[in-house]
Amino acid sequence: MSDAPANAGSTGTRAVDRAADLVATVVRADEPLSFAELQDASGLAKSTTSRMLTALERSGLLERDAAGSYVAGRLFWLYAARHDPWDELVRLARPAMEAIGRDTGETVHLSVTRGDRVVQVAQVDSTYLLGTRDWTDIDVPAHCSALGKVFIAWDALVLGEGPLERLTDATITTLEALRRDAVRTRDRRWAITVDELELGLTGVATPVFGMRGDVAAALGISGPSPRLVGRLDELGRQLHDHATQLSALLRGSTHGSTPDMTHGTHHEEVVA
Repeated sequence: MSDAPANAGSTGTRAVDRAADLVATVVRADEPLSFAELQDASGLAKSTTSRMLTALERSGLLERDAAGSYVAGRLFWLYAARHDPWDELVRLARPAMEAIGRDTGETVHLSVTRGDRVVQVAQVDSTYLLGTRDWTDIDVPAHCSALGKVFIAWDALVLGEGPLERLTDATITTLEALRRDAVRTRDRRWAITVDELELGLTGVATPVFGMRGDVAAALGISGPSPRLVGRLDELGRQLHDHATQLSALLRGSTHGSTPDMTHGTHHEEVVA
């Protein structure tokens, strides 16, 4: 028969809960947290906080940066490296994408950057016969895609020097014009393309922010210009609302805030 105290199980559970809360606080934070900040957030005694943080460091769940503040540990990066990093993003975004598809009837896209390319990782098809197309495996130049323009405008994608490929007469083909378009995009909070990729095709897209305030993805819709052109502001606001909610999910709280979307790096550096 065990000689362990009757409350040993509950005491151990409380310790696990407290340790999990410390890890969650660090992972959800926008910046590395100091020992004092973690102690204050947890409400634990200094000795208890120190003991738990030491154990979490040993296990690889937390680690300290050069300044001594706490960040997510190597186990998180090991897990991310062994799994498709976009699986969770797509899972979280799917309900919003389906809601946008139901409300607009248009094709809904979710894209990320991989190196110097914009890659679509999820799509909800249009309910209209005209407008349904699978863009997943199509390589689309970023400068003439609303999704790509999001990454350019928020400094998540840098284009090289030189002229830009012209796909239609409406395509932006100079870096200076693209810089001006990026300023308008940030002021508006969503990117727009009208006949720039294909004649008769219009797109609207807005950024989704990750845990560190960076642009994690672009959420957008596309469809025939005659159906979309007169609704660009309405569609942009709708996308922005859904993207704000998705950003909060990615940041670890359904009530989280998103970064200021209209200010940041000077646009002379966006595509230089």
